[in-house]
Amino acid sequence: MEQDKAIEVFAALAQPSRMTIFRLLVRTGPDGLQAGEISRRLDIVASTLSGHLSVLKRAGLLKATRNQREIHYAANLAIVNDMVSFLLADCCDGRVENCSEILSLLDVG
Repeated sequence: MEQDKAIEVFAALAQPSRMTIFRLLVRTGPDGLQAGEISRRLDIVASTLSGHLSVLKRAGLLKATRNQREIHYAANLAIVNDMVSFLLADCCDGRVENCSEILSLLDVG
């Protein structure tokens, strides 16, 4: 991930409602949720939610698919991986032993 793209991604998340929406969709996983369900779960009115979803989608953080009148949103998990890689690329100047706490958080196996 290039620095300019990272700045765009982090700027999109630098707002409480957008961060909450994104975290909900990351928890939900690749199946995502319909816009109406996101609105219901987070108690955000549809017009406000639409603006937030647009910002997140434009930054590449969300994928959207239309099914008739409803739009289904899911977190773009590939960009999550890119964000983590960008942040950790220069971690501890290559001395991985200094990054054991961070690496243990990433160890899901």
